[in-house]
Amino acid sequence: MSLKATTKPAGNGSTPTGRMLGLRLAAAAMMLAVSACGLQGEAKYYDETEEKLAETRGSILGNDQIGVNNGQPESLSGGDAGIGVNSYLWRASLDTVSFMPLASADPFGGVIITDWFSPPESAGERFKINVYILGRDLRADGVRAAVFRQLQDPRSGAWIDAAVEDRTPVDIENAILTRARQLRIASIQ
Repeated sequence: MSLKATTKPAGNGSTPTGRMLGLRLAAAAMMLAVSACGLQGEAKYYDETEEKLAETRGSILGNDQIGVNNGQPESLSGGDAGIGVNSYLWRASLDTVSFMPLASADPFGGVIITDWFSPPESAGERFKINVYILGRDLRADGVRAAVFRQLQDPRSGAWIDAAVEDRTPVDIENAILTRARQLRIASIQ
């Protein structure tokens, strides 16, 4: 699977529309980071799997507690048995791209793929973000973002790949890392 986007070369590598995209995404990331500062603790996520586990109290192999955790409580088996990547980066990534519709989210592989999103003020342009969480550790190099941009041809109505500023994916990665740090700090207080 190739992560490289097909882009149309721009004259000097930077277009007014591309700069606006970068500014919009950076502003959205900053708004998310600032709004998260007002939380009085960690955001609570409803997870119905805990309720289902409490109801069944067995494994797929029977009630003898043989399964993923080998009979140990989740706290002794390393926790986060249902997710294959760092849970803070996972939740932070979902929070950061929450303004866009999700096409796919794989917590075992650590891949979040958004659907195309057109900002209301710019109907002839759309964006897509793919976030890759690269491991179980909360590290600066543990997350990668790929941003894709398309412009609509006014004559044919077809979507044409366009360049994205190099700084845009880095800004998204930094917003994710900032949010992950906030979640981590909130969990230990």
